[in-house]
Amino acid sequence: MEIQLWCVGKTDRSFWSPAVEEYSKRIQHYIKFSIHFLPEAKAAKKSLPQQLKNDEATRLLQKIKPDDVVILLDEKGKSFSSVAFSKEIEQYMVSSTRRLIFIVGGAFGFSELLYDKFPKRMCLSSMTFSHQMVRLFFCEQLYRAFTILHNHPYHNN
Repeated sequence: MEIQLWCVGKTDRSFWSPAVEEYSKRIQHYIKFSIHFLPEAKAAKKSLPQQLKNDEATRLLQKIKPDDVVILLDEKGKSFSSVAFSKEIEQYMVSSTRRLIFIVGGAFGFSELLYDKFPKRMCLSSMTFSHQMVRLFFCEQLYRAFTILHNHPYHNN
């Protein structure tokens, strides 16, 4: 199985990057993992947020394969404890999922096109964080999930 984190928009705070890279390396001890950055839709002066979201959705949909499992990281998604998230990851592994993609949306969130096509959503917190922080928190939790699955002492019960 391969896990990918897709992020719409660039990281404009370089101090987050080393931490994200560190967790990315740690995750790769357990599974094939990569982070992909997709540019945000270009906003013209009269662009409406809905049009920008639809443009981003169209570009994302072009990259998603039919057998990919896609989970949108969204404030309206399901919340997991760290242990429950590790069990969810384990279920995808045993079900022979080839590519599991988690997506962090752009500045305006996701288009209905994505919500309709991919109903699986996950919430990292009911609080709002910058997209750069979400990337870090997700990577840390994914690493934690694998340490739980491998009985590594990183996660203290």
